[in-house]
Amino acid sequence: MNETTLPPGSPNPTPGVSCSPAIPDGILAVIFDFDGTLADTTVNQEQSLRTALQPYGLGLDTDWFHRHFGLSIHDLLAALPGARQLPHDEIIRRSRAHLLAHMHAIAPIACSVALLHAAREARLPCAVASAASRILVHPGIEALGLSPQFEAVVTREDAARGKPAPDLFLEAARRIGIPPERCLAVEDAPDGIASALAAGMHVLRVIDGHLTPTCASAADTAGLPSGASAPMPRGCALEQAAALSGPPWAPAPPAADSDR
Repeated sequence: MNETTLPPGSPNPTPGVSCSPAIPDGILAVIFDFDGTLADTTVNQEQSLRTALQPYGLGLDTDWFHRHFGLSIHDLLAALPGARQLPHDEIIRRSRAHLLAHMHAIAPIACSVALLHAAREARLPCAVASAASRILVHPGIEALGLSPQFEAVVTREDAARGKPAPDLFLEAARRIGIPPERCLAVEDAPDGIASALAAGMHVLRVIDGHLTPTCASAADTAGLPSGASAPMPRGCALEQAAALSGPPWAPAPPAADSDR
C-alpha cells in the first residue's frame, strides 16, 4: 500500500516528507487512540485541570503535567502533590465541564487523520480505543468531524481494565470483527503502546506529529503472518518491552466513568 497523504487543508508537520509509513498489506483494520493520537488535546486538558484546581488554591506545573499526560484524571489527582485531600469528584466535574465547553477548539493530529483517510480509502474498518470517558471521546470525535469514519468507538466504560491492560484494544477488534493480530494500533503514550502490544497488535507511535513503527527495523513490520492466530513479530514486542518500564500490563479495577 502506498504511503499516506494528508487530507486537503491539513498542515504537514515536515513539508516534503511523508509523515507516516505505509500500511502493511496484511493489515485488515486500524484502531486509533484518541487523546494525543487523533486529537492534540494536551493544552485543553491542562487548562481544564488547572481551572478546576484554582478554587482550592492548588496550582498545576506544566512540566509535571506533561510528564504525567496520558494518565486518567483520577490517577493525575492521586499523584499530584497537594491534591490528595481535595474533593476529587468535584474537581473532575469542573475539569470535564471546561473540556466540553472548549471541545470545539481541539486540533486534529494531521498524520493520524491522513492515515485514517488512507485506511478508509482502502476499505479497511477503523475504530477508536480510548482510555478516556465516553462523555469526552464521542464529542471530541464529532468536533473533529470524524464520526462517520469509525465502525466502533470503545471507551473506558466498555472494559473492566484500562490501559496498559489489553482489554480496550481487544474489545475494539471484537466489535469490528477483525483478529487482533491483523490490526494496526496507533498510539502516543507508553501505557497505550503496552496495551496494544499485549493485545497482539502491530503498533505505530505518534512522535512529534509523525507516525513511527515501534520496531527498530522496518523488516520487523514489513509483512504480517498469513495465519490469523500467528503471534506478533518477536522483534517488535521485545524492543517495545525494553522501552517501557514495568510489566506489559497490570490489572486495574473496573471503573464506570473514571477517566479523563
